Amino acid sequence: MKKKNLKELNAYKVTLFVLGVLTILGAAVYFTPEEGLDLGFTKVKFLSQDDFYNPKKQEKADISELIAAIDTTILRVEEVKDIVHTNESDGSLGAPKGGALTEDASTELQLNDRGIASMQQFFQTLRNVSTNKEQISILHYGDSQIEGDRMTSFIRQRIQNQFGGNGPGLIPAKDTYNSFTFRQSCSDNITRYTAFGGKKLTERHYGAMASVARFTPEYVLDSLFTIDSLAPTTAWIEFEPSAVAYPRAKSYNNVTLHYNQCVAPTKVVISQNGATIHEEELKPDSAYHDLKLSFPDTPGKLRYTFTGKISPNICAFSLDGDYGVQVSNIAMRGSSGTVFSRLKSNTLQPMYTALNTKMAIMQFGGNSIPFFKDSTGVRNFARYFKSQINTLKRLNPDIFIVVVGPSDMSSLENGIYSTYTFLPYCVEQMKEATIASGSAYWNMYAAMGGNNSMPSWVEKGLAGNDYIHFSSKGAKIASQLFYDAFIAEYAKWNKTN
Repeated sequence: MKKKNLKELNAYKVTLFVLGVLTILGAAVYFTPEEGLDLGFTKVKFLSQDDFYNPKKQEKADISELIAAIDTTILRVEEVKDIVHTNESDGSLGAPKGGALTEDASTELQLNDRGIASMQQFFQTLRNVSTNKEQISILHYGDSQIEGDRMTSFIRQRIQNQFGGNGPGLIPAKDTYNSFTFRQSCSDNITRYTAFGGKKLTERHYGAMASVARFTPEYVLDSLFTIDSLAPTTAWIEFEPSAVAYPRAKSYNNVTLHYNQCVAPTKVVISQNGATIHEEELKPDSAYHDLKLSFPDTPGKLRYTFTGKISPNICAFSLDGDYGVQVSNIAMRGSSGTVFSRLKSNTLQPMYTALNTKMAIMQFGGNSIPFFKDSTGVRNFARYFKSQINTLKRLNPDIFIVVVGPSDMSSLENGIYSTYTFLPYCVEQMKEATIASGSAYWNMYAAMGGNNSMPSWVEKGLAGNDYIHFSSKGAKIASQLFYDAFIAEYAKWNKTN
């Protein structure tokens, strides 16, 4: 039998085939419910008749005036020479550059009378920090929007320039986000434990970064399992400043190791650029402790080598100057900011105290947005988030808290990117809960243009193609908007006090 080929297919048959396909698809569009057809094992959905005959167009908020109002010269932070000490530290690393203050801002912090009192108390501390040669900490907690030191790095540089301070503050014992502010590596037997995802500690002694590193598992010593049955283990963590970091962040002369749960003898040997400079036995009483080293200038590459049978929880390292404001980036990928009540307070609170924590920025909400099914779920989240704010306030009675709500985020449906249905309601509920707690709320969603503003940010290269995360330039603009709102409040207070 002779086989037919494509050349023998005439126009008549092709036309019949196309008409048949269109008839089947047309029937599917007409008879399939708008919400789709549930087949049990899957769900089939077609364009509605209205969408078929009148396809929707992509809606985008106009952000041209918003972007035009940003002074882009500010985003190019001025390069300054690192302050270098001769011989021993003279205690002067951290002096502010200062500069003019402005009350002009396109957005504002929202807070009640109790929040205003908390903010003004913090402003008093902030104004005096350099004069008194004190050191205070601002902890910037957030989800993946801030990982790698995005946003925090810009805010830190602006605050330290104005009020004083050097160094990136806290860095994790094991970094997984490839920060551009510092470089870090570690031995293969260093394992990261987090309170917000991945491998977790049984005893939950995480410290202020909600993560730790260990070089052995957690062991329970009893009559059957003793320390004598274990062999010593050696591990190391190494870090140095990054050449591409902002000037203030890459210049520091004090380095502090934060640890807890040291239950067995552990020795640490510290080397600087390959040469041993310090050896010490960590305190084996399971409490929170720190080990501080001071240098005449930025130390370069430091390696901490640990040897012991049972690893302590290595909570973090602090890299800072002699005085001023330390602004730490604490990114929690996948977190909705509801982990604080799950951290052991008997090791967390002493670490907060040692850091002299005076302010926290809590930038969350984005990871919950895609999973809301109804308004009840939003309200439940806001109530639980408020309890996390109160946990931080209980651990730090004098702390000033600013909640940065979620940015605009887009979901894709029928080829159109639109703001998630419950995002605006979540913003309102988070704002209400935050203000009621005596804290400040900064509305990032409104600041970037509100409903359907994310497609415009993507179009201008200010956000990624996931329609969720800012690009490097977009993060700087969002950070500038936040800093403008923050410094405007300070300028208004400073003028009358």
